[in-house]
Amino acid sequence: MDLRSGLLVFACLIGLTCAEPVKFADCGSSVGKVVIVDITPCATQPCLLHKGQSYTVNVTFNSDVVSESSKAVVHGIIAGLPVPFPIPIEDGCESGIQCPIQKQANYHYITTLPVKSEYPSMRLVVKWELQDDRTDDLFCIKFPVSIVS
Repeated sequence: MDLRSGLLVFACLIGLTCAEPVKFADCGSSVGKVVIVDITPCATQPCLLHKGQSYTVNVTFNSDVVSESSKAVVHGIIAGLPVPFPIPIEDGCESGIQCPIQKQANYHYITTLPVKSEYPSMRLVVKWELQDDRTDDLFCIKFPVSIVS
């Protein structure tokens, strides 16, 4: 492979790994502030979630409180109704956050979102909360997705 071909392949790979931040709505982050949300891979918005694949969710946020623990609560909003959406690890302290959580510190919550093959193909809004040890929301975000085959 000549130098130009190598640079072209490298540029294409860089383009695949650089994700555009996901557009989200804050739905009540009462004791924290979201800085950015990334879902990988997510080349379009709304994100197309393919059945049988897993996605990495990375939420950067700032905490306004001290908390010994954190717990993720995820729902799919379908026809206006919240439906629990199970994730492999609910404990935020096992998802990139060093606990105890400190006041005025930045954190990167990183976890996996598996999309099961048996899920129906549909558009929905994901509501993702990370709650502190008092069940107040360190963050609460909503973002649209489409589950596809």
